Amino acid sequence: MGNCKSSSRALLGKAHVDPDSEWRMQDFGKTHVPDLEWRINDFSSLLETGAKSATSDTFHCSGYNWHLEVSPAKKKRHLEVKPMHKKAGSSTPYVALRLVAFRPSLVPGHMVHAVFELSIYNHSRRMYCGCKASYNFGFKNIFSKEHCLIPLQELLKSSAFLVDDSCVFGVEILKIDVSSPEKKAVVVQKKPTTVQNLFVQKKGFVKGTYTWNMNNFLELDLDHFVRSPTFEVGGHKWYVRMYPRGDKYSTDCLSLYLYLDVSDELHLKSKKVVVMTLSILDQKNGKHLTGTSGLLVFTSGRSWGWANFLGLKKLKDPSEGYVVGSSCVVKADLTIVGSSNDC
Repeated sequence: MGNCKSSSRALLGKAHVDPDSEWRMQDFGKTHVPDLEWRINDFSSLLETGAKSATSDTFHCSGYNWHLEVSPAKKKRHLEVKPMHKKAGSSTPYVALRLVAFRPSLVPGHMVHAVFELSIYNHSRRMYCGCKASYNFGFKNIFSKEHCLIPLQELLKSSAFLVDDSCVFGVEILKIDVSSPEKKAVVVQKKPTTVQNLFVQKKGFVKGTYTWNMNNFLELDLDHFVRSPTFEVGGHKWYVRMYPRGDKYSTDCLSLYLYLDVSDELHLKSKKVVVMTLSILDQKNGKHLTGTSGLLVFTSGRSWGWANFLGLKKLKDPSEGYVVGSSCVVKADLTIVGSSNDC
């Protein structure tokens, strides 16, 4: 299951909690063929990173690009499990999935209503099981609701869902309707499944820090973006891009992103899996504003970050300490935890 030569069709099904706290999976059947089949290798290592989530690389379906995100529970010492996601009304830690629209593929003013199935592969039954869901995706509303599939403890002790410390997740998009002035109709065209593998290192994470001191912040062209000098972490070139008055995705906020430089010779089949922290330093009070990601896949020219990182009102407030005189300081912390490839 999930190797590059012969990929089975991993389909996700529905999991829910009954009043007696038992759980069941609903099989999707042999006809379920996902648009994305995402194999997470070394799943226990993913938990050990403490990351709040892991996000797949993009996959394409019917004119739009998407990501699949999994939110596991956090594994601590002595196999104690601290939940990062709990089902409403339950204290049981769950593995949750959600569909994420790739914002640049959306159009302002358009609402994309998607019907989809989120799934996990059952190796014993040789089929996917999971839940059917729907969501209205918009230019500033790209994350679907999180859907709990399976209790984390059940996944960790299961020989049906976890094989060789790897599990396979999937998503199939069944229907897309677009509400727009043009009333655009979208036909979901089936094509071969996109197969991705995520590998998490057991040890030897590569870490790096870069501090970007802007001493002429107020003299910069604040209506556009500014970028830091290029810096190197893990043998690869990175830079930070800031939109001091926000990009087209923001709402009265400064936008901040980390880029893997397009000149970097990182091969498309060997993408880096990174946890990043971006900070704007409070130079007066030491109360720095920080955003930390889950596991993200980077390839040359790719960026991740936050459109609404810091409200413009707080940025301009001298008492907050984010801009002192004409000085603004941004810090980037990167940890390369693994790699990703497509089959």
